[in-house]
Amino acid sequence: METPTEPQANPPADVGQPEAGFLANTVAELRKVVWPSRQQLFAESVAVILMVTLSAFAIAAIDRFYSWANTQVFR
Repeated sequence: METPTEPQANPPADVGQPEAGFLANTVAELRKVVWPSRQQLFAESVAVILMVTLSAFAIAAIDRFYSWANTQVFR
């Protein structure tokens, strides 16, 4: 049978300390990002706007249907 391990009395020294190279690491990671082309950005933006618009119309239609059904049931 295993004995339970006791928690560490002293946490590691770097806990709670800001990392010295945080800004440098952030810049290095941002250099790895593959940014979309203008054409790709436009096409995907149009797709998102179209889907949001279609979803809004679908939700509005369902809401109107339930409102109508509610008035029919609870006159």
